[in-house]
Amino acid sequence: MMFNGIAANLIIYLTTKLNQGTVTASNNVTNWTGTVWITPIFGAYVADAHLGCYRTFFISSLASFMAMSLLTVAVSVPSLQPPPCLEPSKENCQQASKLQLAVFFGSLYMLAVATGGTKPNISTMGADQFDDFHPKEKSQKLSFFNWWMFSVFSGILFASTILVYIQDNVGWSFGYGIPTIGLGVAILIFVAGTPFYRHRLPSGGSPFIRMARVIVAAARNWRVPLPNDPNQLYELEVQQYSKIDFTPSFR
Repeated sequence: MMFNGIAANLIIYLTTKLNQGTVTASNNVTNWTGTVWITPIFGAYVADAHLGCYRTFFISSLASFMAMSLLTVAVSVPSLQPPPCLEPSKENCQQASKLQLAVFFGSLYMLAVATGGTKPNISTMGADQFDDFHPKEKSQKLSFFNWWMFSVFSGILFASTILVYIQDNVGWSFGYGIPTIGLGVAILIFVAGTPFYRHRLPSGGSPFIRMARVIVAAARNWRVPLPNDPNQLYELEVQQYSKIDFTPSFR
């Protein structure tokens, strides 16, 4: 909800409140959106190699809340916006000052960086709470992801419709304040469940190094003769592996 509540109407805010031209505003929106979607690569690396999913997600959530709070202040305080302009051409309007741009875009990109720590880790941490080798927990895991995806798309629907309407017709303060409050409540709920979580320790070291080691080992051993007993190639018995169900998708 937080990301879509901003992205869906960001170009409108930049053109109507910060007096930017359409080309400049569109460029700023695409740059920010691209940053939001590339930072999860680094967030996943930090979680896997150093901090773990829980700490990475918790720290990033706090940073997201701080960024959303600053954004709410930026759209609410008149001194952090240029004077309103009704001119059809934005070149004739008073442009936002460096301070006004720094506060708004600084908090916007702070949110983009923080999102890199939340997007890739919340689903991973959810998966860590269930054991695939336990029949009951395996079914609970499927139910968890069904409800999680339902919640995600419900938030997107709410942000793209009701939240955009609030921003356009009620005020930007409410439009940004609602997801900020929602994020704060979500963090409190997440922290309250801390004693009940299963925490997977970070593996340590760079995952890219481990990937490179696999490639090097495969290159070195590609001519190694196979054992007579194929069972020696597996760490577990065949019965202990979960099988993928057949589907008629490609018939």
